[in-house]
Amino acid sequence: MLILQDITYIHPNRELLFSGINFIVNQQQKLALVGNNGVGKSTLLQLMAGNLKPAAGNVKQSSRPYYVPQVAGQFNDCTVADALLVGDKVKALNDILKGQATEDNFEILNDDWTIEERCTEAFAYWNLEGLSLTQEINTLSGGQKMKVLLAGIRIHQPDIVLLDEPSNHLDAESRAILYNYIQNTNHTLVVVSHDRVLLNLLPSVFELSEKGVTLYGGNYDFYAGQKQLENAALQQDIQSQEKALRKAKETERQAIERQQKLDSRGKKKQENAGVARIMMNTLRNNAEQTNARLKSVHAEKIGALAQQVGALRANLPAADKMKINIDQTSLHKGKVLITVQNVQFGYGNQTLWKQPLNFQIFSGERLAIQGGNGSGKTTLINLILGKLQANDGLIKKAEFSAIYIDQDYSLINGKLNIYQQAQAYNSGMLQEHDVKIRLNRFLFTPDDWDKPCIALSGGEKMRLVLCLLTISNQAPDMIILDEPTNNLDLQNIEVLTNAINDYHGTLIVISHDQYFLQEIGIDKSVELI
Repeated sequence: MLILQDITYIHPNRELLFSGINFIVNQQQKLALVGNNGVGKSTLLQLMAGNLKPAAGNVKQSSRPYYVPQVAGQFNDCTVADALLVGDKVKALNDILKGQATEDNFEILNDDWTIEERCTEAFAYWNLEGLSLTQEINTLSGGQKMKVLLAGIRIHQPDIVLLDEPSNHLDAESRAILYNYIQNTNHTLVVVSHDRVLLNLLPSVFELSEKGVTLYGGNYDFYAGQKQLENAALQQDIQSQEKALRKAKETERQAIERQQKLDSRGKKKQENAGVARIMMNTLRNNAEQTNARLKSVHAEKIGALAQQVGALRANLPAADKMKINIDQTSLHKGKVLITVQNVQFGYGNQTLWKQPLNFQIFSGERLAIQGGNGSGKTTLINLILGKLQANDGLIKKAEFSAIYIDQDYSLINGKLNIYQQAQAYNSGMLQEHDVKIRLNRFLFTPDDWDKPCIALSGGEKMRLVLCLLTISNQAPDMIILDEPTNNLDLQNIEVLTNAINDYHGTLIVISHDQYFLQEIGIDKSVELI
């Protein structure tokens, strides 16, 4: 069991992340922890794990949790054994077997004579056969690093497991193993993930937001349905308040017009009656004061309504706030853009694929390139783009424009600020105010325009790339996405999905996220083996 009581966490820079968090995870409960980027999901997991200390409140654990972090870079200087926290035990076991039966070695081993066998069995379970405990972590791929850390669950056999984006970098086969574990384990599970297939395997969803932690009694699909109902109610509230605001403005206009007519009539009567100038000035001042009070009353009401509308709009999801309108390609649908004939690639005598590749890509198609980790998906993209040359075979290409959006959003120049980057993609067709309007549409306010691009999060970079596509004079004929949902939260995945569904050009996607591929209407795939 995990109990978090009135937890407050403050960053080292003294910035408050959250406060008053109360959260209970019961024994053998399996739950998803969701929320927007930056809200503190990973920090909350680290607090549960005992890796961080709260500024206030208490964390109570029935046993020490096993924690799998989202990023494995902190282990790059470690061996596999050290990353799995078994390095001392393995060394002690080997020393004892070599005859160094010291009291210290027996104390470190603590009668765990099967530690190496458990490691071998765990590696086999995750298709890491042949992996050495002495191998350096930094020699492994991203997917292999994640599988090593996941293997630690079988090695340590904990009661409580905390997983932070565990399907990141895993291929389809490895994801299937992860899904099977989640479905069948009796461990207490808390999972942070944007993988909606995985989230649907968990019977409870907890949302972390500025309001605290809210329980949704069902899996991700249930949670998404409830959020849609909440957002629909919010939209109705906004429409109602906007209607009241329009009515208040119209009432103000009518009241001012009536008062002006009354003042005008009164002035004419006074002039016809020969009222003295000093009295006329007094009456005029009284009329101006009356108008001022009238405007003040209406301005106060209008201001209050406008503030309410603004507060309601601030609660809208990012996908509902944004205006996405990517220009369409000029190519006719069905034109042959790429023909791949008997293509093979490799280094030396080692070929990458079992069989040469043969396929065509037509204008308007939505194609997924799929395969396991190391199967050459990005290599194939580079061959299509002409960045690499095939060892054998031929790639024929028609004339078309393409944009390649990789996992690191390399299209964005980290040396520029947001506004400079936007202008760099402005072909001269848009005036300065139009560029700024489009930045606002993608939730980049004037306070953000001077922000350096290098400081942007993955979600912010994705939104900026989409904004750049709307600023460019002509949309590309082809968009290529390489693992686009990695490191995006659920809200930004929705934004990306909406943008892609608004685009009618040719789409090539590398992704292990089957839910995402289904939502964007992939109609063809190339499987690399």
